[in-house]
Amino acid sequence: MKKVIAFVGLTAALSAAGQASAVTLTFACDSVGAGYNECQKGADAWAKKTGNTVKLVQVPKETDQRLALYQQQLGAKSADVDVYMIDVVWPGLISQHLLDLNKYIPAAEVKQHFPAIVQNNTINGKLVGMPFFTDAGVLYYRTDLLKKYGYNAAPKTWNELSTMAQKIQAGERKSNSKFVGFVFQGKNYEGLTCDALEWISSFGGGTIVDASGKVTINNPKAVEALRTLSAMVGPVAPSAVTTYGEEEARNVWQAGNAAFMRNWPYAYALAQDAKSPIRNKIGVAALPAGPGGKPAATLGGWQLAVNAYSKNPKEAASLVQYMTGLQEQKRRAIEASYNPTIASLYKDAGVLKAVPFFGSLYNVFTNAVARPATVTGSKYNQVSDAFSTAVYSVLTKKSAPGPALKTLEGQLGRIKGRGW
Repeated sequence: MKKVIAFVGLTAALSAAGQASAVTLTFACDSVGAGYNECQKGADAWAKKTGNTVKLVQVPKETDQRLALYQQQLGAKSADVDVYMIDVVWPGLISQHLLDLNKYIPAAEVKQHFPAIVQNNTINGKLVGMPFFTDAGVLYYRTDLLKKYGYNAAPKTWNELSTMAQKIQAGERKSNSKFVGFVFQGKNYEGLTCDALEWISSFGGGTIVDASGKVTINNPKAVEALRTLSAMVGPVAPSAVTTYGEEEARNVWQAGNAAFMRNWPYAYALAQDAKSPIRNKIGVAALPAGPGGKPAATLGGWQLAVNAYSKNPKEAASLVQYMTGLQEQKRRAIEASYNPTIASLYKDAGVLKAVPFFGSLYNVFTNAVARPATVTGSKYNQVSDAFSTAVYSVLTKKSAPGPALKTLEGQLGRIKGRGW
């Protein structure tokens, strides 16, 4: 009897010790589309595996607002959040507040990810973020409506998209007054920087600031790109598109009220949901190009980083390692169409069955156009804000493309000063 009591006592003691060593992590993850729920699934799986607890916090949908909040927290050296999901253009802005993950995650695991993204997340030798999912802008289109109006393929140029969208819009409005031809991210925020960079690059107009640090935005092809796309606002895209972020555009599209949409890959799984009105009526293609140009997709994507002021760095790094690992990236790709950052998953049969365009548009994802975050360093936010504001003034008809880009060129010169 004494042995039984002793054994029970020992078991209870071990259990208590295990509970005492367990920690609760706070995770600032995602809020766009199914992002929050998918983060919760992954975090719950890690918690079950390790005996720890993860508390997700709600974050702003827009990247600009998230960054401002995180910079405020990190600037105060707050330990309130252990793990942050950070944008691909943020490592250079907040690296001094982030843990070096090279000390916690095996090099062999790091090497599974796309080298360019790992390099992007490495600042002064520190791996400040593990690649979580990558992104590139794509064109969504209604396969049933293209067929209905006599089109055999997605548009290859922006002018083709405008022509097709106007024809489909005119026909569909006979029975649906809400129907529009094209939706995109036209609000003045980082999303507009991404969209407009695609337009300008696809016309051969460069990348705002080139790799050498030269301001290149004021050129005839960039002017032509903005003239072409701004002309669509009203006749093809609704005037309200200048208030749309990713989710506003997706909601119009997924309700069956648009022929074309520019968005990120996450929107595919949501539109294919069993309750979606456009389920199995969706095509995905590379974005159109300008005359004589090539399709361009802005490089997006998110990383997971550990707050350098976290009281539980080891456990936080373990959560990052699990969430960015092959098993979880495969689950997220299949269930929610998030682009993996592990190259081998683009050849995985399960992934390609769930999201066929991961295979057909592989080159789009691996050759995406980077925003000039690396070359402009800590001044990138100012550059992006000035750029999106100039583009917004054109979309809202407050400025013509030529004068807007000439003014922008001067602003960027002043931001650069003696150097980036």
